[in-house]
Amino acid sequence: MGASAPAASRPANAQRIEVRVGELKQIFNAMDPAPFRERDLDPNAEEYIVDSARELGREAPLALLVHVSREPVAPEDAAMLQHAVRDYFALRAAAARAELRQLFRTGRWTLVIGLAFVAAANIVGDLIGNLVGSESYGGFLHESIVIGAWVALWRPMETFLYDWWPILGRARLYDRLSAMPVEVLDAAARPAIPAAAAAAGTAT
Repeated sequence: MGASAPAASRPANAQRIEVRVGELKQIFNAMDPAPFRERDLDPNAEEYIVDSARELGREAPLALLVHVSREPVAPEDAAMLQHAVRDYFALRAAAARAELRQLFRTGRWTLVIGLAFVAAANIVGDLIGNLVGSESYGGFLHESIVIGAWVALWRPMETFLYDWWPILGRARLYDRLSAMPVEVLDAAARPAIPAAAAAAGTAT
């Protein structure tokens, strides 16, 4: 079970993530009604792969090695797994970027609303201060209203300062996962099947 894929299928500096299953189908979500080859990854498998990738270096390429203990794996099934992993994480990357665009759209609207509220609060504060007449009490009311209005800007500030970068980081991680080569080591302990090479073989 220590066999490795040829260097052409996996970069020499790739950080390898290893997953062990009894059958290849355990990689996929059994509750997904889509055809077998189009199913999403199993949530537990996805969580393990994503968490493992986060623990590895951010710059080095990734590779996935799937150990299958109870059945032999045909080259076409290895190729199917490569396509499934690539498509799954590519969709996750696209979804994360869509979430980021929506976050910025919401942030722009909340910023406009917050600035309008601050301007209105300043005007109302000035009016109240003038109506009260007392310089100290009127000034206190004015400043209280203005301070409360500036709190309304915290949400857009949080969006543009803090909320966006974890989503972008997740999208970039999914990009790396969608690009990683997939190898399969089956029950017969044969050398790992590089899924990309298997796909090329089935295409000829």
